[in-house]
Order: sequence, then C-alpha cells, then structure tokens
Amino acid sequence: MADLKEPEANQAPAEVPVKEQTPDIRAPKPRKRTGQQKGAVRTKAAKPAQQASSKAVASPTVRTARKTYSEKERAQKLGEIEKQIGRGESIRAAAQKAGISEQTYYQWKKAAGQTAQSDGLKDLVKLEEENARLKKLLADRLRKENADLRKKLGLA
Repeated sequence: MADLKEPEANQAPAEVPVKEQTPDIRAPKPRKRTGQQKGAVRTKAAKPAQQASSKAVASPTVRTARKTYSEKERAQKLGEIEKQIGRGESIRAAAQKAGISEQTYYQWKKAAGQTAQSDGLKDLVKLEEENARLKKLLADRLRKENADLRKKLGLA
C-alpha cells in the first residue's frame, strides 16, 4: 500500500491553465410566461407580417372582455339553456351556445334558485296571512247567519 502512495508523492503537480480574463457571461434567467399560450415562444426575429397573421387567428384560450348581464338577460339565457337541455343536449354544449361558461351557468342557476326560494317563501307568508283573514271573515258571517237562524226559530 505504501508503494501506491509513493508514485503520487513523486508526481509533480499538473500545471493548472490560467483562465483568460473574460467577462462573466451568464445566460438570462427564464421568465415566467404570462398571458401566453403554453408552448408558444416569441422570438425577436419574427417578422411583422407573421405577427399580424398570428393575431388574426383567435386561439380558444384568448380571453375576451367580461360582460355583465342584467337579471332579465340571465333569466333569458337560463331559459334557453333549460330548453336545450330538455331536448337532450348536454349542459356544456347548451351553455356554449348561449355564450357563457358551464361554471357561469351553475352560478347563475344557484343564484336564481336562492332568489326563487326566497320569493316563494314571501309568497307563502302572504298566502297564509290572506288565508287567516278569510277565515276570520267566514267565521263572522257564519256567526251572523247562526244568530239570524236562532232568532227565526225562536231559540235565542
């Protein structure tokens, strides 16, 4: 084992090449993609004609401006979708034909259901109040008729 160590000690250290004085050039850090479709890479060498033609073709991932719909428009779109679903069409396809997303459809449906329930509850309370009022009127009329009949029969 000592023989193995001796050649290492006898060897002269290899000359280490001196680095030339060059500036440190580092590759730029990759940037996060924002607003670009995955896999799409922009290059500086792209020609304006190519850019114009790529902008003309709308990709399905491009967002358009968000539109706010009134309650009437929402109800109308929900009605259209319900009709299409009744014909056997899928919810996704019906929502796309109406111009809204499937998630929006479910959110609108949930909101419409809550307002319909609250409106239904208000209607139920009104009906119960009217029912109680009519019962009192009927009871008063029946008492009067009963009193009149007792007088005619001479029972009272």
